Amino acid sequence: MGAVLCLVSAACFGAMAIFGKLAYDAGVTPGALLLVRFTLAAALLGLVLLARPELRRPAARGRVLVTAIGLGAVGYALQAGLFFAALQRMDASLLSLILYTYPILVTVAAVLLGRDRLTRRRTLALVAASAGTLLVLLGAGGGTFDPAGTALAGAAAVVYTAYILVADTVVHRVAPVVLSALVMTGAAASFAVRAAVTGGVGTDFAPRGWFWLACIAVISTVVAMLTFFAGLGRIGPSAAAILSTLEPVVTTALAALTLVESLTPAQLAGGVLVLASVAVIQQRGGGSVSSSAPSPRPFRPGHLTRLATRPRGTRALRRAVRLDRPR
Repeated sequence: MGAVLCLVSAACFGAMAIFGKLAYDAGVTPGALLLVRFTLAAALLGLVLLARPELRRPAARGRVLVTAIGLGAVGYALQAGLFFAALQRMDASLLSLILYTYPILVTVAAVLLGRDRLTRRRTLALVAASAGTLLVLLGAGGGTFDPAGTALAGAAAVVYTAYILVADTVVHRVAPVVLSALVMTGAAASFAVRAAVTGGVGTDFAPRGWFWLACIAVISTVVAMLTFFAGLGRIGPSAAAILSTLEPVVTTALAALTLVESLTPAQLAGGVLVLASVAVIQQRGGGSVSSSAPSPRPFRPGHLTRLATRPRGTRALRRAVRLDRPR
């Protein structure tokens, strides 16, 4: 049952880019999408916490509370803004593959910061991931490559990497669902301020736009996160994270079915290399050395946070990448 829940979570997260494309087709603007998504998600998570008091422990207090809200208002809001800006300009399938390079970036950053070390296996995985990324970027068919969209997608992956490294300082001090609710609240506040400064967001889009916005907030945010937590508790972080590599596969498949998007053979090969490399890096026994330095424990990308309370140390780095999840 745990594996099924994790696969459901991955499918929900993977569908987010598709829902976003369909919302854009209905006339929804990125500003309206982001404001409604985070506001509705924060409200729903608040209701979950009211209904399930046991999910509130440990609660966030003082500095942790401020940091959690700041993570949403700055880091998560910026990453989501870049993601959905890129989605306006490029195919959902290509965007998902570029964004999913962030576990590789987290590993590289952790090595540079002295939080982990490279082993032969992980070095080969990084080389393969780099080659796969090049295939994804350079293998575009005629007219499907958008340099600006690609730059936005790459920036989203970089911002998400930094966000994961910073989030590591608070994730072990507060309950996962509480932290997710605080992050969503911070992001909603950030986009509300932006809307107020820029004169508001337009809501004169087609009625079906509200349906797709609800799908993003409910299915690809709240349901995706809660099913992940439920599955995580049953099968553990390693298996849960490996199953999460289904996300870009779902995005690519749904894009082909609903948006008539397709990847070239070179891009498909590159995507396989990237996902295989992520799976290798996420496996246990990567050879990291013990350390007292805190290690990244991330939120999930473009999408809701995927967190679990885990012990400190560089072994937690691999668990962090495994519990990544950005969309």
